[in-house]
Amino acid sequence: MSSIAAAFRMEYPGFSLDVDLNLPARGVTALFGHSGSGKTTVLRCFAGLNRAPRGRLVVEGQVWQDEAQGIFLPTHARPLGLVFQEASLFPHLSVRKNLEYGMKRAGNKRGEGFDACVDLLGIRPLLDRAPERLSGGERQRVAIARALLTRPRLLLMDEPLAALDLKRKLEILPYLEKLHDELDIPVLYVSHAPDEVARLADHLVLMDGGRVVASGPLMETLARADLPPAFADDAGVVLEAVVAAHEADGLTRLDFPGGHLYVSRREEPPGRRLRCRIHARDVSIALAAHADSSILNVLPATVQAVVATDTPGHVLVQLALPQGAVLLARITERSRLALGLAPGQPVVAQVKAVALLA
Repeated sequence: MSSIAAAFRMEYPGFSLDVDLNLPARGVTALFGHSGSGKTTVLRCFAGLNRAPRGRLVVEGQVWQDEAQGIFLPTHARPLGLVFQEASLFPHLSVRKNLEYGMKRAGNKRGEGFDACVDLLGIRPLLDRAPERLSGGERQRVAIARALLTRPRLLLMDEPLAALDLKRKLEILPYLEKLHDELDIPVLYVSHAPDEVARLADHLVLMDGGRVVASGPLMETLARADLPPAFADDAGVVLEAVVAAHEADGLTRLDFPGGHLYVSRREEPPGRRLRCRIHARDVSIALAAHADSSILNVLPATVQAVVATDTPGHVLVQLALPQGAVLLARITERSRLALGLAPGQPVVAQVKAVALLA
């Protein structure tokens, strides 16, 4: 399988970067971490905007940087597309002319892929408008289209939704999902928004203090109980589910390997695949199922691990469901002791809330 290999080491006053990554060459890889963790610095190293004194970057066999051999492709020589928080469109050019600029930069004089890209991002009605007449979400879609029309081998996106309000974020997220489904090139996506990452990413890189603390497939990485305490507040898992049925009482049943979940009525037809995020704080544990409870989502589980968090008196419990699915539960140490929880123990997981990410 083709891959992207990257290693960057840099020293700044009060901050050092030391990362070594092996990433898939398809799908969306999210760099996630709190402010100051080094996400954007890594992205800039990929782009050649930061030159790591000790750096190496190989994209599907092509060496873009190897300081040991004196190789460093400048940004303009790297076949990549860049999308930042601000769209940075040329204000004196129409949308069409902005896109043509991207094609000209790539030597794409015949406009190959223009129509497909415009339709993919839904911007055909905007082609004759000036950037000042676009909403924030529309500007970002144009910026993404311009980046794609450079025919990149790698698309870099640095918090592209951070400058948008909630309404504009919800407007552009479906288009980002279409990119995820239809692009053959890898995307490196920087974000500090957990739900955004859970909705879009295939591969997850967690960063803290300039270091990679975890890297792997999204669902496996999020389900780990041994992540650093800095990520405890965001602890939770992502499950791939299918809309199974719309119940007569107004609920929708979602099936996933290992069980099913009931959620408020959804508009998607049966058979539609959805991602759902279950926060550790929304999972409680019981030793047996109770008929006198309002919680509908009750799943048999087995305790896999119990890990302390950085919040005194709280622990994170990793729960194995049938057929390989995993949940995390954040509970108090007092509750753990009262239930006598230990690895290998059969329990019942009670899911109080399910966040749908469609």
